[in-house]
Amino acid sequence: MMFEKVQAILAKQLRLDPAKVTPASLIKKDLGADSLDILQLLMRIEDEYGLVIPDEALAKFETVGDVVSYLEKLETKL
Repeated sequence: MMFEKVQAILAKQLRLDPAKVTPASLIKKDLGADSLDILQLLMRIEDEYGLVIPDEALAKFETVGDVVSYLEKLETKL
């Protein structure tokens, strides 16, 4: 379920077919996102879930799966 939310946000934000956004997709290389796109994605997720994602975590996100895993770990702590 978390993947589907991240997938939908990324697809809309980057104007992509959601089918092109997979857990293994490299956010910058495969999806063409830049740092601002990633920041906007995380701001939307933070707003939706009431979370704060530290900058050091942001720097480690390379794939869509990285983002999803991080969010799922945070969600279990809530």
